[in-house]
Amino acid sequence: MTQNNVTSSPVPSAGNSALVGALAAGFGYLWWGFSVVYYKATMIYPIWEVLAHRPIWTVSLTFAVVLLMGRFDKLWVVLKDRKLMGRLFLTSMIIGSNWLVFNYAIYESRVMETSLGYYINPLISVVLGVVLLSERLSRPQIASVFLATCAVLTLTILQGSLPWISLYMAGSFAAYGYLRKVMPVGPLEGLVVEAMYLCPLAICYFIYAGAQDMLVFGQDSQSISAMLLLIAIGPMTAIPLFAFTFGAQRIRLSTMGLMQYIAPTTHFFLAIHYGEAFGTPHLMAFGLIWLALLIFSVDLFRQERRIRQNVKGGQG
Repeated sequence: MTQNNVTSSPVPSAGNSALVGALAAGFGYLWWGFSVVYYKATMIYPIWEVLAHRPIWTVSLTFAVVLLMGRFDKLWVVLKDRKLMGRLFLTSMIIGSNWLVFNYAIYESRVMETSLGYYINPLISVVLGVVLLSERLSRPQIASVFLATCAVLTLTILQGSLPWISLYMAGSFAAYGYLRKVMPVGPLEGLVVEAMYLCPLAICYFIYAGAQDMLVFGQDSQSISAMLLLIAIGPMTAIPLFAFTFGAQRIRLSTMGLMQYIAPTTHFFLAIHYGEAFGTPHLMAFGLIWLALLIFSVDLFRQERRIRQNVKGGQG
């Protein structure tokens, strides 16, 4: 941090802002990556109970943050907008199903498939841009999408089954990202509403499971640490999102483009650590995906550099 003179107060430079943004975004992606460890620990609970707690504690935390930050007026504007609330209902169902499949993959020791899915995610987003926004693909982008398709086909043929977890994780998160991007709503207010929409489903589960004597949380035999583990699901959901959105506003697109591979790379190494299978089909599929992402990332850097040069030329 620099100072103009002895009496002036510290003023963050653009470089410092970008550095802080990169650290925040990197922290968010690392948190998402290592969240696998946390959800592995929650396997002492039934999967449906973990999922039911997620919106309850998430809405509790995020609503408290809204009040503390004095943003209730912005949340109220969202709550009064029927059209926007309808769109947020759709995104809540998408992200809720994404949470379900993610937890299922962890419980079934299929973390490797979540890694593949999040590697594919940016390429699915490119395809959505073509389908929904009539965007044109560059040749490197076409090559990247082709290689990703070959990776999925290779894994399907050699394993004898479609990697549906990978495809659903990639497709649902790409759709969620696109829909949230075009909505006039902040990430905090949006998450409050989405979690709120999922709460009735959670309450229905609690009523049913309680009637069937299936609830584990709060039982006399449970330790305080086991209960706190599940309560922590609120911060586990909200903190990386806050870090990500803070960082995304301060760093270049190309930097964010590279950072988004932190989470799936972390998932990949954790899957190996947990002893999941990584045979020839996986090696071939991941090899094709990594090649596709290398081509995609180089093209992203070139496009951004071209844009910056055009801007400088226009200013000159």
